[in-house]
Amino acid sequence: MKFLVDECTGTSVAEWLKSEGYQVFSVFDEWRGATDEDILAKAFAEDYILITLDKDFGEMIFRQQKPHKGIVFIRCEPNTFKKRIELLKVLFENHLDKLEGNFVVITNENIRIIPQK
Repeated sequence: MKFLVDECTGTSVAEWLKSEGYQVFSVFDEWRGATDEDILAKAFAEDYILITLDKDFGEMIFRQQKPHKGIVFIRCEPNTFKKRIELLKVLFENHLDKLEGNFVVITNENIRIIPQK
């Protein structure tokens, strides 16, 4: 499984994913300043699941109907690298098989998987 980690999500999340054996493209490390449109297009073209804190991707998916290979949208308190990784661990332990092609929202309280056509 391949993950594209958005710039706002942070390098600690990207490093954790790499340590878990996943192929990772970090926007912060490799493509800083890229537009959301370019990030989503790259993720789709190269079969990455996008991990982000940016709600604009929801707008692109649901209103503009942009294609994607899967998006994980993180909303957490406190909004720290440690908490983001903690939530991703729970997501991966329970729903790793449901990430591809879906829009997934993870918060402190729940995980919501929104199937995509």
